[in-house]
Amino acid sequence: MPASRYIRFFSEIGIGDVPLVGGKNASLGEMYRHLSARGVRVPNGFAITADAYRLVLDRAQAWEPLHRLLDGMDADDVASLARCGRQARDIISAAGLPEELSREIIAAYRQLIDEYGDTLSLAVRSSATAEDLPDASFAGQQETWLNISGEQALLDACRDCFASLFTDRAIHYRVDKGFDHFRVALSIGVMKMVRSDLASSGVMFTLDTESGFRDVVFITGSWGLGENVVQGAVDPDEFYVHKPTWQAGHRAVLRRTLGSKAVRMVYVAGSSRRTTRNIPTPRADRERFCLSDDDVLELAGHAMVIEQHYGRPMDIEWAKDGLDGRLYIVQARPETVASRRQPTLVRSFVLDDTGPVLTSGRAVGDSIACGNVRIIRDVAHLAAFRPGEILVADITTPDWEPVMKTASAIVTNRGGRTCHAAIIARELGIPAVVGTGDATSRMSDGIPVTVSCAEGETGRVYAGTLTFHVTQDTVQDLPRPKTAIMVNLGNPDLAFRTAQLPNDGVGLARMEFIISESIRAHPLALLDPERVTNAHQRQTILRMLRGYASGEQFFIQRLSEGIATIAAAFWPKPVVVRMSDFKTNEYASLIGGTDFEPVEANPMLGFRGASRYAHPAYAEGFRLECLAMRRVRDEMGLTNVILMLPFVRRVAEADQVLARMAEFGLRRGGNGLQVYAMCEIPNNVILIDQFASRFDGFSIGSNDLTQLTLGVDRDSEVVAFDYDERDDGMMEMIRLAVSGCQRNGIHSGICGQAPSDFPEMAAFLVGLGIESISLNPDSVLATTRHVLEVERRLATAG
Repeated sequence: MPASRYIRFFSEIGIGDVPLVGGKNASLGEMYRHLSARGVRVPNGFAITADAYRLVLDRAQAWEPLHRLLDGMDADDVASLARCGRQARDIISAAGLPEELSREIIAAYRQLIDEYGDTLSLAVRSSATAEDLPDASFAGQQETWLNISGEQALLDACRDCFASLFTDRAIHYRVDKGFDHFRVALSIGVMKMVRSDLASSGVMFTLDTESGFRDVVFITGSWGLGENVVQGAVDPDEFYVHKPTWQAGHRAVLRRTLGSKAVRMVYVAGSSRRTTRNIPTPRADRERFCLSDDDVLELAGHAMVIEQHYGRPMDIEWAKDGLDGRLYIVQARPETVASRRQPTLVRSFVLDDTGPVLTSGRAVGDSIACGNVRIIRDVAHLAAFRPGEILVADITTPDWEPVMKTASAIVTNRGGRTCHAAIIARELGIPAVVGTGDATSRMSDGIPVTVSCAEGETGRVYAGTLTFHVTQDTVQDLPRPKTAIMVNLGNPDLAFRTAQLPNDGVGLARMEFIISESIRAHPLALLDPERVTNAHQRQTILRMLRGYASGEQFFIQRLSEGIATIAAAFWPKPVVVRMSDFKTNEYASLIGGTDFEPVEANPMLGFRGASRYAHPAYAEGFRLECLAMRRVRDEMGLTNVILMLPFVRRVAEADQVLARMAEFGLRRGGNGLQVYAMCEIPNNVILIDQFASRFDGFSIGSNDLTQLTLGVDRDSEVVAFDYDERDDGMMEMIRLAVSGCQRNGIHSGICGQAPSDFPEMAAFLVGLGIESISLNPDSVLATTRHVLEVERRLATAG
């Protein structure tokens, strides 16, 4: 092909060519030229340069009319913005394409046909010269045309693409960001169309979008074309991959969430131009993931290569071709929100009150907002929105951004955590709850609500105006005390955020929280649903197991991914995972649980902890727990997990349980495995030298140890006045436990409530020389400072 004035193929451009071809095309060229050899597959194509855009406006003498329309325009006046935008687009569309430009476009198109064949279809994509810059993401501001075939259809799409520089949303965005309309030009990317309409597509980030945690790749996807994921028309599947263990050679999905994926976007053939439409997703496809594990892991590998090349967190679009089965990268731009958070500033929103939950969905951000509801059903009703209201809608689109920036919070029926509403909410720093399914039907205009995204991955909309408070602290230059300060954590949803607190790992990860929240069914009921006598619960279990080979696979995958998420968040610091410590009444409350649990008068002192693990009645349930933990350590590579046994009453019981664990692949010492025990029974203290020869550490459970030392039921309000962890007898028990650990050379720690609640208890423990104190996250900073002061005083006195 002869040298072209207005065309550059991807092989000819790179990231330094943003002024000529815009951010999107420059990035595509950069990856095509430099990353193809590393396995990153980018469809070939060419850029129509920004000079071509200027040629179009020059030939049409359009500059002056555009200035008259846009100079001094009030972009916040929705009606004026719509009128000026429409007229600006009409000016450019009427100009058409100069003949020499059309010739060069057609010649480049024919060259692509030579490479891909006569069946080639194209994606025609905008690439503004101010787009995808580190300080401004212009994503979605201009238009894209998909599945274009034929010369005239291509020229028509290019003409309309140039005009889309003046969509209402693009005009408003430039005004907001301080860009001069006339110093921004539009390049067009013309590339091989990836037939994701026949497979799946989505968006991935090289960090967690909510917390900014950088050790994961976060992937979202749905069936069909990717516009549904970007615009929030579907609740997509979500996947996480842990970078350090992937790079060490372990190939496992860290965590996954099945989205509803109610619709899929496909092509509809027209006379000369093809358009798209949404069709219902078949039930079987809604109930399975849109990517295989191999696909997820391949995409994660591509994401890490791209991030390494650019040297910063990235926002990447991917597509799977249903014809050749391959995965393609179709866009990569710098991530501009989560990566800018200040890790030294810890801010926490905490609800002080509660109320009826009107709806719930995926939480975006970690804040709380109150306001009156305003339901917006389409763009025509945007003028009714008032600043400070809660925007409630089916979905949002870039055209809505002028009012979105004045909302206190956003709630949508559809969408995942990478949809348009989520992206804008993060940029604005306001909470959003997306993918609720029913927000517009569960609320009405004018009612006061509280939108909370401060409770993990699930966002909730509460009726009424609830009180909440915000704490803010800076952790810059906070030294680490000699005493390890660890955190108590059971909710994987909070792991990435909690890991950003100053800490030395997790001293207590509660397995039972994951079982009750993520698995929900009794492990033995999952293994044998037919033994569940309640027909409704039996059917619930069978529905839960759709898409899984067995109840065993369901339990192992769900539990291992929950634990692995916590372990990955704190990697490589130690994460002490306590095996399940439900009481019989708590097990019975799980789905199907009443058919497998005895009824006890006092479950607190009954069939719990190690006695269950060594008993035939729960042998199969304990086997599943062990297989899940073996998967976390051996297959997923998270060897920072330390296992801990609760309520070990007798030395012989400890031997039985350790032998059973070894049978299931968890031999103490194997692959570096450490096994701790809870020190929560007086017998643990009395026989500490014997227990110490069987375990690598003790973690004092002050709650149960106080109960059994003082003979006080810790659940009873009647005798609550006698329950005190600071009793002299309890303090002596703790002293004996710590000194016993020191005498035997094993780890000593505490994970009960007392150090979180009582500063004097923390001071006492530091004085004893305890090795670690594990605290609730909300008391980590205050206790760390207190421990530092105690250590300073002890050092001075010594």
